[in-house]
Amino acid sequence: MSLRKNHIAHHLLIFTLLLSVIIGISVKAIGANQPASVNTKEMGSDEGSETLLTVPFITVREKTGSDKVSEYFSGERGSFHAGYCDITTTWLDRLKLLTDKLPYFPEEIVNLSAIREVPVEALLQDLNNTRQQRRPVVYLHGFYIDFARGCRRASLFQRSADLNGRFLFFSWPSDGAITNYTRDESDLYWSVEPLRQKLSRLVNQFGAGNIDIAAHSLGTRGVMLAMVMMAQANKDNKPVFNQVVLMAPDIDEGIFRQYLPMIKPLANNITVYVSDNDQPLAIARQVHGHPRLGESGEHLDGLDGVEIIDVTDMSVRAPSGHVYHLYNEMVIEDVAQLLNDNKRAAERINLKQTGNNYWRLQPPAQVTQ
Repeated sequence: MSLRKNHIAHHLLIFTLLLSVIIGISVKAIGANQPASVNTKEMGSDEGSETLLTVPFITVREKTGSDKVSEYFSGERGSFHAGYCDITTTWLDRLKLLTDKLPYFPEEIVNLSAIREVPVEALLQDLNNTRQQRRPVVYLHGFYIDFARGCRRASLFQRSADLNGRFLFFSWPSDGAITNYTRDESDLYWSVEPLRQKLSRLVNQFGAGNIDIAAHSLGTRGVMLAMVMMAQANKDNKPVFNQVVLMAPDIDEGIFRQYLPMIKPLANNITVYVSDNDQPLAIARQVHGHPRLGESGEHLDGLDGVEIIDVTDMSVRAPSGHVYHLYNEMVIEDVAQLLNDNKRAAERINLKQTGNNYWRLQPPAQVTQ
């Protein structure tokens, strides 16, 4: 057998072994028929390979009346609900050498095991008790994300960026269907006013300038529009948020440029993560006919008042190139420095300045002082 055939056979063996393990985990893990309310203390693996994480949430999705976690909230518009997503994560530590050879870490090992509703006021009081004087971080998902998937992704972001205790997931009624992009856009626009209400409530409770926002993809559009609405009522023109982080934003760049003078005074700092490897945003540009804010390129020239972080030089850990905030360790570390240490781009490691407000995230060996 040639060296090339040996190489192919080696990778096929790795893939087969890992696939069999993932299938085994999926069978073992709590499935879609798990009741929404369970005794979470009893969860976990006898072998110690599972851990339980909790994600606080507020949603404006409709309740279906089902007690199954996969069906508890729909993609339809509803009223405010709050509570906790209990996430069971099955670790593949024993197969670390195998998973390192894959382009990304499979999301399927993260399972929504329970949903526990509580009143919104009780949730915010719990957040105040657990944040330990740190700023609460509100996270919004993007397009094609049903509630269960949103909870799983929120748990990944909460854990990887070390935001436990001060994290709040806001879930708007995305259908979770890849063919429903325009319907998701409509439901996002409907969600702007509820989002504004809850952001204003958080500012009132925790104080102006003491809230961080991190949003991904289409969710960033909701954040921008909620900020526009809040700007109209911000008579003293002082910051109401600290960090506003827009990751892979699916926003028309020209529209964002128009609104930026209105929303800039509302935040101490606005950071935009962009990439030239983002396939969903390339498709969104074709659909809308204009560049997206999350795409790198000349359309970002002269976009003053924000810090632009270009992650094009990072390895693409997920095939879409769109969820680097979840799967690329260097991007995660940069976001963590921003949210946990409150550092501006000039203070963070592995960033090379290439313009007045433009930075490229690079492997450490490529960063020059």
